[in-house]
Order: sequence, then C-alpha cells, then structure tokens
Amino acid sequence: MSESGEGYEAYPGFDRLALDRSGQAEAFDAIGDRYDEAFPQKEGQIAAGRWLADALPPGSRVLDIGSGTGVPTARQLAEAGHRVVGIDISAGMVKLARDTVPDAAFHHADIADLRAGGRLGPGGPQDLGPFDGAAAFFSLLMLPRPEIPYALRTLRGVLRPGGPLALAMVESDVDDFAVPFLGNTVRVSGYLRDELREVVREAGFDVVGEDARAYAPASTDVPPEIQLFLHCRRRA
Repeated sequence: MSESGEGYEAYPGFDRLALDRSGQAEAFDAIGDRYDEAFPQKEGQIAAGRWLADALPPGSRVLDIGSGTGVPTARQLAEAGHRVVGIDISAGMVKLARDTVPDAAFHHADIADLRAGGRLGPGGPQDLGPFDGAAAFFSLLMLPRPEIPYALRTLRGVLRPGGPLALAMVESDVDDFAVPFLGNTVRVSGYLRDELREVVREAGFDVVGEDARAYAPASTDVPPEIQLFLHCRRRA
C-alpha cells in the first residue's frame, strides 16, 4: 500500500447508506469535558490503549476514531511516541482535544469521510492514510447497525496489512436506540459479544485478544454497562 492510497479497498455500499447524524454531534458539543467527569475510571480503555501502543513500532501513525477530549487515548498514544491523528464529529470535542493533546492532529470529521474518494480518504482532498494502527473506543456504537460493518471495512482500508485495531463497544442488543446521556439524548447501537466478534471478523480483522469489564459511570443518568474491548489485527 503506498502513501498515495494505492491499494485501498472501496466499499460502495457505504455510499448508498442514508447517513443520519442528527443530534449526535450537538449532544457532544453540549457535553464537552463533562464526559470525562462522568467516566473517570477508564482502566479498560487504558489497558487496551497500552496494548495498541506496544503493538506498534516506535513513531507509528495511529488513527483515533471518535477521539473525544483526547483523554486518555490520544494522549496515551502520543506520550508513547506515536504520531496520532484523531477525528470526531463534534467540533467542541475537537477543540478540547487540540487544547489537551497539542502533539496530536485532530480533524472535525466523520468516519464516512475516510471512504475511498471521501473528504479524508484515499483520493480525497486530504488523504490522511495509510495508518499503522487505529483505535475506536466507543465510537462505532454511535452508528446505526447497518453502518457498522461498512465503518469497520473502511477502517480496514486505511490500515496497513497486519495493523492493530483496538476496538471497544458496550455489550447490548440495540440498533440506533435513543438513550438519555448527561442531560442530552444520543442514539446508540450494540451487539452481544459473539455477534460483535463475527462482525469484526467478517470486516477483515482477526480478533487476537479480548477483555470484558463491568462499568458503573459516575453519572446517575447513565446506567451500568458491560464494556467489550477487542484486540484486532487487519487481515492481509
């Protein structure tokens, strides 16, 4: 795969989906740094980020999907010596991340922008890839279920063969389900763990490790959850 994007795979089905982000970015703009206050204990995410950082050669280019405030993942990867590029649909979160992790680069963008020919993908105006590794912590759950396989294949397309992906989802059997979240409403999707593994494998990743943790957020309007962390590698 060349730096120009040669060798990327296109997934035209993504282009046919009716992408609906209404209210999602606005909710996170309003939440801002209260997100970190509501989720102060992030041991599972930190452990998965450490696996990702250690799985990469020094100075690797790493993509952080749904980078949020930049804490802990973008900061953790940057402090490990990697070159971090984060994307988030919330302009407010991007601003916070830029202030918090000045050594990383953050873009106000959607994962769909990484598609071949998209705004940031191969053949697009910025063409950010390829990347040596990627993190997607609780970002794909913000998509409707029909989009998630395409999003994973898009991630596969911007990763070099064998590149590691650290993925986190909340275990649930819901699709684009509206939930109260820190005084706002967001729509979330999820899978039970066996189905999540299968979706990830069908998208072209091998699951090489897994961790599941019970989590009780500090905020009383966010219910306890089971967080699933998958350690994956892009299949050649």
